[in-house]
Amino acid sequence: MNTITSKFDLNGKVAIVTGSSKGIGKAIAQGLAEAGAQVVVSSRKQDAVDDVAREFSDLGLKAIGIQCHIGDAGQREGLISKTIEAFGKIDILVNNAAINPYYGPLEGSEEGVFDKIMEVNVKAPWLLSNHALEHMKAAGGGSIINISSVEGLRPGFGLGLYSATKSALITLTQNQAKEWGRYGVRANVICPGLIKTKFSEGLWADEALVSRFTKHLPLGRIANPDEMAGLVMLLASDAGSYMTGGVYVADGGYMVAG
Repeated sequence: MNTITSKFDLNGKVAIVTGSSKGIGKAIAQGLAEAGAQVVVSSRKQDAVDDVAREFSDLGLKAIGIQCHIGDAGQREGLISKTIEAFGKIDILVNNAAINPYYGPLEGSEEGVFDKIMEVNVKAPWLLSNHALEHMKAAGGGSIINISSVEGLRPGFGLGLYSATKSALITLTQNQAKEWGRYGVRANVICPGLIKTKFSEGLWADEALVSRFTKHLPLGRIANPDEMAGLVMLLASDAGSYMTGGVYVADGGYMVAG
């Protein structure tokens, strides 16, 4: 029987999650694997992805680790080719990997920093998606999920360059949805708020700052990484089959807070 809940089943699907050796990416990868997908865990260090893949396998989940620095063209192509070699197809691509090498005013940064953050946060997801598109088209469809940030919607202070890249990623996603829907490929973007990860430790480790921040949040707290996984699982599955070009926030109410 084809029930509504069965549409969340990802058995037989193949998913790549970049930046998935820890934090949000790891939680997303685990969620997809728990839903039945064969998951490619990817990040810059082979040891790190092997450890996560082994951890997932010990839980009875299907996962392999493939090293990929998404800022490197050869490694991006290798991630796609090795996934095809291992599983024969790509159904789901989650562009999660990102960097933020600079915190401070726009005029205080350097051109090289701008180039580096744009390379990883915008150019790499664009090109990696282009590589995956070929295989999704051949399969008759697929789901691309880009991980942006509320900073791309409502910029704060000190994160101007990061905010610019995350805003660009939102627009890129909408263009992917508009152009690739005819191939059965859906593209959506998720904008998390403040999540307790190593990536954002410089923010949440400051108790005074967190107290001021959460005081105005409707839910009154910052999130854990696994609270981002459910939305990705929806967008990756047939339960989200009519969802494309969407911009979804998971921010504890940050966007509606005063």
